[in-house]
Amino acid sequence: MTKLMIYGATGYTGGMVAQHAKRAGMPVVLAGRSGTALAKLAFELGMEYRVFGLDDATAIDTGLAGISVLLNCAGPFMRTADALMKAAIRNGVHYLDTAAELDSYRLAEALDDKAKAAGVMLMPGGGGSVAMLGGLASHGAGRVANPRKIRIVLHVAGGLSRGSAISATENLTVETLKCAHGVLTPAEADIQPFDFGRGAVECFRVTLPDLITIWRATGVPDIETFVHATGDGFPQGDLSLLPDGPSEEERLANRYQALVEVTDDQGQVVRSLLDTVNGYTFTAMAAAEAGRRVLNGEARSGFQTPAGLFGNGFAQTIADTTIIDI
Repeated sequence: MTKLMIYGATGYTGGMVAQHAKRAGMPVVLAGRSGTALAKLAFELGMEYRVFGLDDATAIDTGLAGISVLLNCAGPFMRTADALMKAAIRNGVHYLDTAAELDSYRLAEALDDKAKAAGVMLMPGGGGSVAMLGGLASHGAGRVANPRKIRIVLHVAGGLSRGSAISATENLTVETLKCAHGVLTPAEADIQPFDFGRGAVECFRVTLPDLITIWRATGVPDIETFVHATGDGFPQGDLSLLPDGPSEEERLANRYQALVEVTDDQGQVVRSLLDTVNGYTFTAMAAAEAGRRVLNGEARSGFQTPAGLFGNGFAQTIADTTIIDI
């Protein structure tokens, strides 16, 4: 029987993914560094668990025995993606994660040929904003005959999890980038207005991994990414003292939206708006669903994106996610 391993299962996102995987009836093995926490979670969910760190390749290979799909939920991914992607390639295991860090996607690009040779899929961002924005961008690009430029903005609402805050701090990008003619290029760190349907709001340009994944999924050569944030702002002080993440009530109160603007070769612009559940809820549900699909055989070797593999309707299969043309 094929099995899905969730590495980092005792973290905020990993725990939610495990819950969704259990509801879907998937054969799951929980994994990570903390034996005590894993034993407790495994007992609660009635699942197998394995304990191993990432500083010993032999231990990782032993831990992956009998696993067909590895879902990495252990951030910051700059500490975990390299060891686990390479182990996945060595062991013939498909790799997914929930990373929002650009370096994870650059790593998958660099390992693309080795993954193809091994018949292994690398899909960073199997759940999360990459799955969300990729589907929206592909939808928008499909509305015109010859799309040439995509501008996409994510509305982030509510607070951050402890892991997200630490990961964001450790992955500050020195340069602000855009995708120009298919190449990551420096861009001015500016603020631009976008309208989510209630009047224009200020959105700041950011370097999101979608600059890579949207280009790969759509072939549109010019891409810019922005964020509009509402809530308490970036947490200050000792980030290790933050709670695990937003409570269920906080997630229910803070839905996410995203807006895409697609320009065709004649200068015509079309816009589409995505509305969905809170980003953490979406990430957990999308990651579990991506894992289920890959377990069931939906996979292609090499570096893949959710929209490219599952189609641009993937995001709309998650909870009450809708896309409307405006």
